[in-house]
Amino acid sequence: MKCVKYIPKKNNQLNKFSFSLIYSFLLICLFLPTHYIKSQSKLDSLNFDLKSDSISKHITITAVGDIMFGTNFPSKKYLPKNEDCIPLIDNVKEFLNKADIIFGNLEGCISDNAPARKRCNDPTKCYLFRMPKKFGNCLEYAGFNLISLANNHTWDFGEKGVEDTKSVLDSLGINYAGLDYKPYTIFDLNENQKIGFCSFAPNYRTPSLLNIGKAQSIVKELTKTCDVVIVSFHGGGEGSAYQNVTKKTEKCYGENRGNVYEFSHAMIDAGADVIIGHGPHVTRAIEIYKNKFIAYSLGNFCTYGRFRLSGPNGIAPILQLEISEKGEFVSGKITPIKQINGGYVKLDNEKKVIKKVQDLTNTDFPEQVIIIDNEGNISVASTPFENKQEGNSFRVWLNENYPAYAQQIQLDRDGSYNNSYITKAYQKYGAEYNQVMNNVRRKK
Repeated sequence: MKCVKYIPKKNNQLNKFSFSLIYSFLLICLFLPTHYIKSQSKLDSLNFDLKSDSISKHITITAVGDIMFGTNFPSKKYLPKNEDCIPLIDNVKEFLNKADIIFGNLEGCISDNAPARKRCNDPTKCYLFRMPKKFGNCLEYAGFNLISLANNHTWDFGEKGVEDTKSVLDSLGINYAGLDYKPYTIFDLNENQKIGFCSFAPNYRTPSLLNIGKAQSIVKELTKTCDVVIVSFHGGGEGSAYQNVTKKTEKCYGENRGNVYEFSHAMIDAGADVIIGHGPHVTRAIEIYKNKFIAYSLGNFCTYGRFRLSGPNGIAPILQLEISEKGEFVSGKITPIKQINGGYVKLDNEKKVIKKVQDLTNTDFPEQVIIIDNEGNISVASTPFENKQEGNSFRVWLNENYPAYAQQIQLDRDGSYNNSYITKAYQKYGAEYNQVMNNVRRKK
């Protein structure tokens, strides 16, 4: 009987304990997954937002050179077939309208009937460019949202020509600058990024390329309110004889066309982030200065009817850039194009302009560490040394074996030897240096 009384008592306690244990376990199972999922969801959402914010800060730019879709002056025979400019650019549209900013230089005015500003005894020998108003649809079709008007043809048809041009661009929501009374424009790329743009030329009623001090003042003013500042210039001599950046003042047709090298560096010194050049009607070299990108000329993009398009005049790049939120160069790409049949743009399978930019950049800026591969991808060589001691060791060796290179290398402000000169020298002689150093280590 005692056993009978004892056993039920023990079972009752065990049952109560088991029930409590099971109940607690069920509560934990129900609570933890929900809490974990919510917490993990918040964490994943935070990580995604951080990544999206980081990605969104980078800015993509597509830039081309001169645009002139055909002129109705002095005759409509200088317009493309059926007076339709879409076929001129249709083959390359896919490379244009995927960037945040799509830029070009509008070489002429957009007007149906504005009278010529210049008097011509023989209009067929006067190169004045007046695109019909309906040709504004080609700018919209390609996705252009930023246009330079600073060139030698904007004022070909006087005040009316310029007012008609502005009216068309305004109706399409295209940002523009480059007039004497409108040297710059500011626009919002998105809610968080404000872009400043200014444009210069050495021509009639344009912000002057020749007055570098005044141009710097405009740039400095833009940096106060803008996250990124883009500068465009129309300068340098014209034609195949002017493919190189001389770093000197250029004269052409008796005119002072400026020192585009000095100008570009001065604009970056003032705070500009990207420099885009045009004017020579041929492609020129590219340069990285203070981690900022310079294209000295993007040549002729689409110039129908009245332009010489043989040889280097007929090839050009569609330049695609990626820059950081600080305006520093991240990467780039050259899409090679050529014009055929008087101004129809198509991809160049021979990639002639890539080779052209490679050769010109190596010739005009041999100290640069820009890498342009055969597919047109643009990057900057990484610096080879982690500290001053390593850089100095290479410099001493270089001085003993290749003194001409060593003389170009200067100590950086931060006390390192990671400048473009030593990087370029390392690209050329690094393998030989490493082999020598390895042999020294083995002997020790």
